[in-house]
Amino acid sequence: MPHRSLNGLKTALLLGVLSAVIVWFGSLFGQHGLVIAVVLAVVMNAVSYFYSDRIALRAMRAYPVSQVQQPRLYAIVQELATRARMPMPRLYLSPTASPNAFATGRNPRNAAVCCTEGILEIMDDRELRGVLGHELSHVYNRDILIASVAGTLAAIIVYIANMMQVFAFFGGGRDEDGPGVAEMLAIIIVGPIAASIIQLAISRAREYQADESGATLTGDPLGLASALRKLEAGTAARPMPANSRLGPASAMMIANPFRGGGVAKLFSTHPPLPERIARLEQRARMNPYR
Repeated sequence: MPHRSLNGLKTALLLGVLSAVIVWFGSLFGQHGLVIAVVLAVVMNAVSYFYSDRIALRAMRAYPVSQVQQPRLYAIVQELATRARMPMPRLYLSPTASPNAFATGRNPRNAAVCCTEGILEIMDDRELRGVLGHELSHVYNRDILIASVAGTLAAIIVYIANMMQVFAFFGGGRDEDGPGVAEMLAIIIVGPIAASIIQLAISRAREYQADESGATLTGDPLGLASALRKLEAGTAARPMPANSRLGPASAMMIANPFRGGGVAKLFSTHPPLPERIARLEQRARMNPYR
């Protein structure tokens, strides 16, 4: 099965698993608790969905740039948007030495592309084109919507787990309509962990998908592979400081901006760069573009 179809199927299955977990939790905990959790999660993630671009750009202290200020960046993005038959997105630059880039926006008409100053320093035109093709693909694939849906479902599970803790603290136990001790422990302990793992798996699947879509858009998977190699070295040498302010933007970036290894890699929103590079090189061998 092609990577693109497999990634799409994986995302659908993971979202289905999250939904099934919520239905099961709801059947144990009662309709009122489930309704409260759903309302809170939907409101929180709706705000994130509609304002994700502003939140991420503000976190990176990004400023808008024009064609005159960044002719190289503008020309590449304009060429790719024209090739995709999509509107020209807004362009931003972040005064950050760590090399990275991200795109955000709930649809192509509201899209914004942001590069750090560091990535413009280390990438040649071919590599930068690969990076921007990947980032624009996130917008064209509606990944902000998918991430928002996944975030909403995961948040519902966390809210139910928190309510279950309160319920257990005040002496809740099994009655005709309530969960037993084992079920409460599963909700409190296993539920949030499972939701986080599934959400991370969805994020990783979307990164692989954006690599595939970006390679198709640019017609040059090896350009993106070369860019990822530079990003692997660049982010290791100049990682961004790990803090909550960068949280909204870090998950959108083309490479994990933080320093981390061992167990931390297991809980990263980004798949390992060597695996992504290997997939792109395999794609180039099977379907050479040039």
